[in-house]
Amino acid sequence: MNDFTKSHRISSLSEYTKKYNQSIEDPESFWEEIADSFTWKKKWNQTLEWNFRDPEVKWFLNGKLNITENLLDRHLKDRGDQTAILWEANDPKEEAQSISYKVLHKQVCQFANAMISNGIEKGDRVIIYMPMVPEAAVAMMACARIGAVHSVVFAGFSSSALADRINDCKAKMILTSDGNFRGAKTIDVKGVVDESLERCECVEKVIVFQRTNSDVHMEKGRDVWWHDAIKDMSEQNDAEEMDSEDALFILYTSGSTGKPKGVVHTCGGYMIYTYYSFLNVFQYQPGDMYWCTADVGWITGHSYIVYGPLLAGATTIMFEGVPTYPDAGRFWEICDKHQVNQFYTAPTAIRALQVHGLEPVTRHNLDSLKVIGSVGEPINEEAWHWYHEHIGKRKCPLVDTWWQTETGGIMVSALAGITPNKPAHASLPLPGIQPVIVDSEGNELKGNNVEGNLCIKFPWPSILRTTYGDHERCRQTYFSSFKNMYFTGDGAKRDHDGYLRILGRVDDVINVSGHRMGTAEVENAIDEHPKVVESAVVGFPHDIKGQGIYAFVIAEANGIEEEIRETVNKMIGPIAKPDQILLVSGLPKTRSGKIMRRILRKIASGESSNLGDISTLLNPEVVDEIIQRAK
Repeated sequence: MNDFTKSHRISSLSEYTKKYNQSIEDPESFWEEIADSFTWKKKWNQTLEWNFRDPEVKWFLNGKLNITENLLDRHLKDRGDQTAILWEANDPKEEAQSISYKVLHKQVCQFANAMISNGIEKGDRVIIYMPMVPEAAVAMMACARIGAVHSVVFAGFSSSALADRINDCKAKMILTSDGNFRGAKTIDVKGVVDESLERCECVEKVIVFQRTNSDVHMEKGRDVWWHDAIKDMSEQNDAEEMDSEDALFILYTSGSTGKPKGVVHTCGGYMIYTYYSFLNVFQYQPGDMYWCTADVGWITGHSYIVYGPLLAGATTIMFEGVPTYPDAGRFWEICDKHQVNQFYTAPTAIRALQVHGLEPVTRHNLDSLKVIGSVGEPINEEAWHWYHEHIGKRKCPLVDTWWQTETGGIMVSALAGITPNKPAHASLPLPGIQPVIVDSEGNELKGNNVEGNLCIKFPWPSILRTTYGDHERCRQTYFSSFKNMYFTGDGAKRDHDGYLRILGRVDDVINVSGHRMGTAEVENAIDEHPKVVESAVVGFPHDIKGQGIYAFVIAEANGIEEEIRETVNKMIGPIAKPDQILLVSGLPKTRSGKIMRRILRKIASGESSNLGDISTLLNPEVVDEIIQRAK
């Protein structure tokens, strides 16, 4: 078997240092060499053009390709019969599915043809709102095959949140399912889609995959069953020629202001970076069994279940269920059953399983594991040690990865077995990544033992290109805080060894179970309740989720906490429901009317004795009242 990955896999710390230096001194030739091993319909004529002022970033200019030829077609000769996707169902009694590269290629071509015959053309936007079934990955790749731009929406979002995303990108088609299985529950997915479409006029077709055999409404002329759509469709499809800078997908992420924004990733740079980062962080070897437990509704599922692994010719596991169903040993049962070598999950899942003690772990062997990884939020030291000791048996390197929806791929992480592990430290940047720590004025803090705002001063291939339909918002959000830098929104510390430790958000964004929730978005949802006058939302430390949502609410009635939670559930989804709601008579404000969230954050965290000077507030007396109520 041709192992084209060998030349791109870093194999020692000295090689990492050499490659890193090369990538900083001559980034263009560094990335050209990696891009050269891919299939291009036409080579690029300039490697990079950029400024962070506008911002404008272009990689592999005028290069022509189709990412699916690199995901699928190029593997057919040498690994056509190898498993590409191994699917494990929600119910352990349901048989696992093993889909080879050859079969996956046929399924993607066939569904691409079905989409074309249902009116989808290059450039059209397609929403994917599906459970974790192989068809979700097929849908993503079929869009990419024909040049349609996919936007996957996590199938736990409400109809209102789904409608906002459909309308923002003016989607022409929705790919969904009748329902999905999640633990012991069956969720009515199609019903959510139908409800969302009452607020959308752009959608022409809905293709529905039959998963739960639920009785659902099928709108004549609009809704088509998946199995009917692919009937009589050819398993051959000539991949559309795409420009390196054409949009591959839009993924919505929550920010500190207003509605979610559609982060746009493009075909060429995203392909190169997800492949390279996957290969090196996990030290993937041909024949390994790799499992990332994320959902394809999030960037982790895009980059490290679908695109990165398949570009590298890996076998990637997709899991439909939850870590605690039918019991808290489900992850470890799957690891043993499929002899998993690399396992990648979120600190939230680790903390949730820690609570169940060691019995669900010790009845499993876990001796196939070579690498364990963490994603979504900084992992706390207690969870790090539990994971390393009981799952990794102290022999598996633990890669604590830091990155974002906007970065497209892992930016700072140990390389498994190469970079020394340090608990709760993301450690060193990947080749091509130039992180800097700056103070509040934007001055770079050089050397070690410094703490400040984490920025990146040079573009990498998978940096976001824009926010869909609103480039000014992209500039304001990421490039306006510090001159000529991409601002991550996170605080970081560089220790005495030069290792980076991520300290969490410095803006009004809460990291709940690894998912970013903008405080403004949650507040807007709370304010929809007819008896709510005003609200302020902050994050607070939560044993399982990392951060929980604490809402301070001025309301016209008492005892409406559950109604408020239900309003948020309806507007956004269960993920955004506040853990704590405190009804108050007022909120601490400056004389200009700005809510002092800094004070509320401290109260929510139980630090009410150290609030700083509150005498300049418009209403300092309200602070004491809130403290008393919080107690």
